[in-house]
Amino acid sequence: MLIRAGYDISIQCETETPLIALLSIHPSRAADLRTPAVITSNGRAPLHAAIDEFGNVRTRTLAPAGLLKLSTSFVIEDSGRPDEVAPWAEEVPVALLPDDAVMFLMGSRYCETDRLSELAWALFGSTPRGWRRVQAIVDWVHDRLTFGYQFARSTRTAFEAYQERVGVCRDFAHLSIALCRCMNIPARYATGYLGDICVPPVDAPMDFSAWFEVFLGGRWYTFDARHNVPRVGRILMARGRDAADVAITTTFGPSRLVGFQVMTDEVSRVSSAA
Repeated sequence: MLIRAGYDISIQCETETPLIALLSIHPSRAADLRTPAVITSNGRAPLHAAIDEFGNVRTRTLAPAGLLKLSTSFVIEDSGRPDEVAPWAEEVPVALLPDDAVMFLMGSRYCETDRLSELAWALFGSTPRGWRRVQAIVDWVHDRLTFGYQFARSTRTAFEAYQERVGVCRDFAHLSIALCRCMNIPARYATGYLGDICVPPVDAPMDFSAWFEVFLGGRWYTFDARHNVPRVGRILMARGRDAADVAITTTFGPSRLVGFQVMTDEVSRVSSAA
């Protein structure tokens, strides 16, 4: 399957302002690109890319006073298969976790494990360990929260999502991540493209999506509490502890998002000769 994806983003700054963006395709998907995924800018300052502490491509620049436009468009090949389902995947004891998974057991900016631990153990302490425990958490979050773009709030934490019972995809991910960590299951936040591929189209503007990954059976698996069904065509941009680590842009001065358009469409299916 070939997917065309990209974005046009416009940011208004009062003065020259340093900016960090996490808007590149994740290095793990670089080999799937069929056209270059180059970020273009109308600013005079160069775009400097480097790998951050979580393995994402971080781009830095100096936004001009006025309007900064960032854009990209690319074609990427995807397997066309839905998210993997592995009911046999087992929890890894904390003492046996690899070092790079341990950090994803800890509380973080938007995932307050200390405030949700008692709830997590009350709800899921008796559920079967491993995949079924994570799926029980996802089912509960999916049913607990009501999705709506009108509920978006950049400061909402996992505990506040639990209390308010509303949110957008990042809130579904944050609450699920926090509950998994409370149950000693490493969980990390992921963001990227997820178009309406192999599902009925949604009558709403396309946006970036948030989901999460858990460490089971010695590897990471994808879960999505908002949709709660395996989906086709995820294109990863960045991973981190929570949304604070993978904000699409961070400006070090006053700024305002004035234009935002995301595109994710299937353009063809790839067939191989026998």
